[in-house]
Amino acid sequence: MTIAAILKTKGGDVVSLPPTASVAEAVALLAERRIGAMPVTEAGKVLGIFSERDVIYCLQAHRSAALDRAIGEVMTAPVQTVASADAVLAALSLMTRRRIRHLPVVDGGQMVGFVSIGDLVKHRIDRIEAEAAAMRDYIQSA
Repeated sequence: MTIAAILKTKGGDVVSLPPTASVAEAVALLAERRIGAMPVTEAGKVLGIFSERDVIYCLQAHRSAALDRAIGEVMTAPVQTVASADAVLAALSLMTRRRIRHLPVVDGGQMVGFVSIGDLVKHRIDRIEAEAAAMRDYIQSA
């Protein structure tokens, strides 16, 4: 199964901000949408990821001035990405190895979606449950 299958059910709508947006703007958007991270983009290109962790690091480093900083200065970069044709298990492996929770999906240099580790794990669990149900049905019909 590929990342494209997840995007098909989840959709490709992605919340993002440009690198010039302030940390205060980004925090407001994260809170409003109840999300933990978003890509930082410019002209459709992913420059980095801004997450809750970046907020914490920025607050520790810049104290009260943190909210006025541009997210391009405090985002996590360079960013790891996947393609829509990549396997879900490969993406899960990358996330585990790199200790990351969000991946922009990039095809042809343009972002087409954004997946979290929760999206990938939910997809795997749904598949496993469907396979188990099919196996039970098969055994009961024999």
